[in-house]
Amino acid sequence: MISILALPHAGKQKALLQKLFSAKLRRPKSSKIHFNSNKRESTNGVELAKLTTLLPQRISEALDLNKALVEIVLDFGRTAEIRYQDQKPFFLDGKPVTREEINEITDKIGEFNSDNRAGIDGTLHRISCIKNRSGEIIGLTLRVGRSEADHVRMVEHLLKLTKQSSILFLGRPGIGKTTALRNASRLLAGNDEFNKRVVIVDTSNEIAGDGDVPHSAIGRARRMQVADPSLQHQLMIEAVENHTPEIIIIDEIGTELECLAARTIAERGVRLIGTAHGLTIENLMRNPTLQDLVGGIETVTLGDEEANKRGSFNKTVQERRQDATFPWVVQMLRRDSWLLLPTNQAVDALLRGNDFQATQIVENNGETVANALSYASLTQATSSKI
Repeated sequence: MISILALPHAGKQKALLQKLFSAKLRRPKSSKIHFNSNKRESTNGVELAKLTTLLPQRISEALDLNKALVEIVLDFGRTAEIRYQDQKPFFLDGKPVTREEINEITDKIGEFNSDNRAGIDGTLHRISCIKNRSGEIIGLTLRVGRSEADHVRMVEHLLKLTKQSSILFLGRPGIGKTTALRNASRLLAGNDEFNKRVVIVDTSNEIAGDGDVPHSAIGRARRMQVADPSLQHQLMIEAVENHTPEIIIIDEIGTELECLAARTIAERGVRLIGTAHGLTIENLMRNPTLQDLVGGIETVTLGDEEANKRGSFNKTVQERRQDATFPWVVQMLRRDSWLLLPTNQAVDALLRGNDFQATQIVENNGETVANALSYASLTQATSSKI
């Protein structure tokens, strides 16, 4: 039996609802989509140049632009670290990073938001800072954002499999969750097959890029910027009340209020596509803050008849409290391999120690293939490859 904490009781949820709607918020004809890889590579090259020009010359000259650059890590007093996709980090030889070099970059960037993040106008890049106790910036992480076609076919296949239901993406940082949201936005808002009204609640301008004009990677979807990450839950509700979306896209659902806002939106009949912190659905089930996304967990006492029916020696068991906010969960094992789980059935089965059916979506040589197999066999087969 899995030991899982239950969500707050009904009284606390009522208090959260009152808080959700009471505070004041600070605001800061579609055509068929054709994916032009040459144009995308050209655009990515121009945007990457905007990032590299921020760097001190000795660091920018050390970059291997023939490799897929992921991020650059600069910490005062340490050697610069360059990370490429699917490779070990590269540490730049020579002198450690100086305060002057960090200041040179931050002077070009400007101000950081309250979440210590900044961007470059018209690009998908994200720059995050680390501060000392005096508020001085002593570290930077420059993360490369790209408009990629990697997930397009997989996302399109996923949208068809899940029809009109909400989808939650899980996976380790850097595996492509935000890229999947970006491609879903473009497909749903601009593809003749879907042609939906899509609104993105963009936590740190990571989905649609920095600046007032959204990046072309999201197609015809609209974007609402989040001035204060702590008030993101209010912006989610405002998006539904003011802009009549059919689909809300939200990155990094991470607080109890955001979970409650997501449930409120879903109960109004609006489809949600989002991401949350966690590698697997079991992680969410064990997370008291996020478990409501998959239905919540509560402890119940079984009657004699039900206990005998289940063959259970323990009458006190854990059950899913209600239908999940997201009927489908996608576990992103690798960039080219996802597991699609029916949330309610998955949670019920895992709580009872049973197996269940999941769907593996794989991209192989430009072809997307979906296979239905048991969850246990899929996780065992893929764990050694992650």
